[in-house]
Amino acid sequence: MTNRVILHADMDAFYASVEQRDDPELRGKPVIIGAKSPRGVVSAASYEARKFGVHSAMPGFRAHQLCPQGVFLAGDMEKYVAVSRQVGRIFLEFTDTIEPLSLDEAFLDITGSIGLFGSAKAIGQKLKARVREEVDLPISVGIASSKLLAKTACGRGKPDGLLIVDPGQEAALLAPLPIGELYGIGPKTARMLENAGLMTIGELASAALSTLVPFFGRRAREIQERARGIDTRPVAHSRVAKSIGEEATFGDDVVDRLRIVSALSAHADAVAARARRAGLVGHTVSIKVKLAERRRRGDVQLSAHELFPVKSRQIKLPAATAAAEDIRRAALHLWDELALAEPVRLLGVTLSELREREKPTEQLDLFAGPVRKSEKLGLTMDAIASKFGSGALRYGADAPEKVTLSDREKVGDLAPAPEARASSRRPAKPR
Repeated sequence: MTNRVILHADMDAFYASVEQRDDPELRGKPVIIGAKSPRGVVSAASYEARKFGVHSAMPGFRAHQLCPQGVFLAGDMEKYVAVSRQVGRIFLEFTDTIEPLSLDEAFLDITGSIGLFGSAKAIGQKLKARVREEVDLPISVGIASSKLLAKTACGRGKPDGLLIVDPGQEAALLAPLPIGELYGIGPKTARMLENAGLMTIGELASAALSTLVPFFGRRAREIQERARGIDTRPVAHSRVAKSIGEEATFGDDVVDRLRIVSALSAHADAVAARARRAGLVGHTVSIKVKLAERRRRGDVQLSAHELFPVKSRQIKLPAATAAAEDIRRAALHLWDELALAEPVRLLGVTLSELREREKPTEQLDLFAGPVRKSEKLGLTMDAIASKFGSGALRYGADAPEKVTLSDREKVGDLAPAPEARASSRRPAKPR
């Protein structure tokens, strides 16, 4: 049986690096993306900014406190998507088994490509060189026998690194790392484990299974296997995303219903467009509402996600849809159901329980009803956006000011363009 060889590729400080590439005056300076507004949230920070303690998901005001000399930019998602597609096409030169995680990182199964390119190291080196040649940006690469180890190696090798974990060395790499770095363990669980005396991944790997059950329940054995470097998850190159969501923060606290309705409508429109672009429909609509009232917890510095109370509601639709009208109607129903009187800071709309949209048959049914107007309208808006840009046409009023970039699961944007996939059924010959 051939051992798997998995490569994890991650662009270094992606958004900030793109801006530094395009504006030479920004090179060497602390660049912070997505927190330009006083109530923004950091989406990316250059390595120069990270030296001051700035990191993604940090409130903008905190980033200002830590790095007042930083260059704060709103960001340009369309530009980042275009660069991401270029990088995705480079990945296809080495394998067609690719699992994108976001605009800036992906897993590649290169098991079948070793013979063509010579070695895993050669693939890593060639991929890094191609990205530098094509888009003039740094990318870090980790290579191992599993997704868990490849991602860990990639992180340990940053920035602009190439780290390979040889078979048999998986547990040794993980053992000294802090327990919070293990995939599947969040900050709260990590704190509880540390309070129980388990500080490193190695200590978790050697602990009695019975001591882990209170923390993980039925997943205790799975988590411990990961701590020992065991991970059999495949690279899911045909995975369907779990959800498609859009959210944005208002420039000021909002109580006016008209602005709420306009924001929910704009989000529903964006979610529907992304679902159609990805060929997906969804059964469940949910909304997320972040209130303007601040939380306080002594002197502890709260994260952006903990600072303000969050309310959410969801509803299952009678039929799966990618129509903005259906998503909008459900979102407005959920908003009315919440019956909030407090000022609102952020609104979000998500479509989940996704599946691939059924393709229409070649022969139309003579007695079939007409295509729904909402579906026709959506397709027409997609065509207009494709020709004139995403902001050319939208439902109702403009969306609220976006003070942070929601990039982590931009369904329909992550994968290379369809024509690139069709022309890359197998790895290209080495250059």
